[in-house]
Order: sequence, then C-alpha cells, then structure tokens
Amino acid sequence: MPIVVRIKRHRWHKKILKTNDPLIFSLGWRRFQSMPVYSISDSRTRNRMLKYTPEHMHCFGTIYAPLIAPNSGFVCFNSMASGGAGFRVAATGTVLAVDESTEIVKKLKLTGTPYKIFKNTAFIKDMFNSSLEIAKFEGAAIKTVSGVRGQIKRALSKPDGHFRATFEDKILVSDIVFLRAWYPIKPHRFYNPVTNLVGWQPMRLTGEVRRDQGLTAPQQKNSQYRKIEREDRHFNALKVPRALAAELPYKSQIVQTKPQKKQTYMQKRAVVVAGGSEEKKARALMQQLLTVRNDAAAKRRAKKDETRTAFKKKMADNAAKKEAREKRETKEFWRKNGRKRAAGDEGGGSGGKRSRN
Repeated sequence: MPIVVRIKRHRWHKKILKTNDPLIFSLGWRRFQSMPVYSISDSRTRNRMLKYTPEHMHCFGTIYAPLIAPNSGFVCFNSMASGGAGFRVAATGTVLAVDESTEIVKKLKLTGTPYKIFKNTAFIKDMFNSSLEIAKFEGAAIKTVSGVRGQIKRALSKPDGHFRATFEDKILVSDIVFLRAWYPIKPHRFYNPVTNLVGWQPMRLTGEVRRDQGLTAPQQKNSQYRKIEREDRHFNALKVPRALAAELPYKSQIVQTKPQKKQTYMQKRAVVVAGGSEEKKARALMQQLLTVRNDAAAKRRAKKDETRTAFKKKMADNAAKKEAREKRETKEFWRKNGRKRAAGDEGGGSGGKRSRN
C-alpha cells in the first residue's frame, strides 16, 4: 500500500536522487526495494511532484510498501554491493503515515495553434491527440500569449484532436493557445523484498542498463537547444475615415503634417574634414582632453557635495546642542529665581508700603 515518508538525501552522498529510481530501504527488520515519488507541499495545499530531491532540505516521498508503523526511521541505499565507490547511504527519513488517498500532481502545460477564427470562437489544433483527451479537459481555462482568456468547449468530429474554444475577444492567427493543468501521479506498485543477499538481484537504474547494453541516452528533437528566429511583425498605420474624423470633437481631431519636400539646413550642410589625418588626430586629442576635464570636474563636484553634506550635518548637530543648552540654562535660571520669589512672598506682609531702592 502507499506509504508517505519524509526523506532527505544524505549530505555525504554524491548524487542527487531521481523520482522513480529504485532505492533499497532498510526499515526496522525489513529490507526491500521500491520506487519512490518525491513531492513537496506548496502554498495551495497541493503536493507537487519533484523530479529530483532538493538540496539540504527534506521532501515527501510516496512508496509502495507493506504496512509500517508511523515515526519509524529508515535508511536508503542505491546498491548493496560492497565494492561501490563513495558513501553508501543515499538518504535517511521517517515514516509519516499510511495513506492511500495521497494525491501527487505534476504540472502540465499544453500548447496549440488556431487554424480557423470567428468572432469569439476559434478551432484549435496540435494540443490534443484524440477526442478522449479533449473530453477530459472540457471546461478547462485556456489563455493566449497576448493575454486573451478562453475555455475549451467541445471536440470536433473531424479531424481527431481538434476542438472548439470560446474566448473573451477575437484572437489572432499568430497567437499560441496554452493550457495549464495538473496531472495526477501514482507511485509504481513495485515492492521487491530482500530475502537473501547471496542470490538476490535488485532492479537496476536506467543508466546502468544502458551502460551494460552499450546504449546511448536518446536525444529528443524537441529537447535540443536551437536558435529561435522570429520575424519582425509590421503593423499597418491607423487610418480613420474622413467622415468619422470630421465628426470628432476639436480636442480629438487628428492632426497630420504633410511631409516636407525641401531639405532642411542641417540636411543640406555637409561637414568636410580638411587637412586629412592631422585634423582628425587634433580633434581626437581635444576630445580626450575634454573627457579628462569633465571627469575631473565631476569628481570635484562629488567631493564638494560630500563636504557640503558633512558640513550641514555638523551645523545641524551644533544647532541641536545649542538648543539643548539654552533650554537647560533657561530651566536652571527659572528654577533659581522661582525659589527667591517664593521666599520673598513668604517674608513680606501684604499691607505695608514698598521701600524705594
């Protein structure tokens, strides 16, 4: 049954682990070989399939194995042979749960091109191969490169694989229609128990099989890098009919200036360098001197700005200190005079004459 584990590639293992590559699990008293599917949970609460294990972090793995108690630790090996080079432990992890309802999805992006366009409807080809595939994606949202959104409606009877789609606006023949979807992935129901290491033969990796049989990795035509050449698109100028232009308000009138027939003074003037190479050298020298002068002037301006900024900062600090000192002195002055005034009010009577000083 499917078992969900939390797995991490060992940091001393040289190679990263690939989905559906067989691994030998040592879990308690069991040893078995299975093909894990790695996944990670994104922010939208879905488990996205990973092609390889991430670097320096855990991920989820779904394997087909017998009933195992949760929180059981395990180690993984690529091979049980003792003559292998490098660190033998490929990964470590913990069993999370026994869950058959775990769904792992893979990102799927299909592209197609329109071949017949109506007002808001178009016939799309080269996206599916059969009507059965189209029936699975009926009602799915599609989009063009120019940003026009649409929806898959029905499959056409002929030819097979073509379908009708509706859009928010009329699309162009040069538009590419693409469909973003999620495809469910199930782990392979493969379980190979290790009964005896003497005569037990594990499942080999694809690279090992190709190496033993002398085969090379297939190179798909669509997977090869090639230079993309796109033709420049030329759009016709906007032409407004005279009747419609006459009815436009004054603010929206289309003003078109007639092309000038005569050449301007700058177009007629020709700059002729006299003196041959000597004048060219003198002009280049003057340009270099002006460049050096402008660079030195820019440095001086930057230095002056820096000095001015430091001076302004210093003056602001002095003003703040001066204000704090004046505030402190004023407070001290009124504190002393307030005491004297309070003492004078207590000693003198209220009905006597004031003495003249």
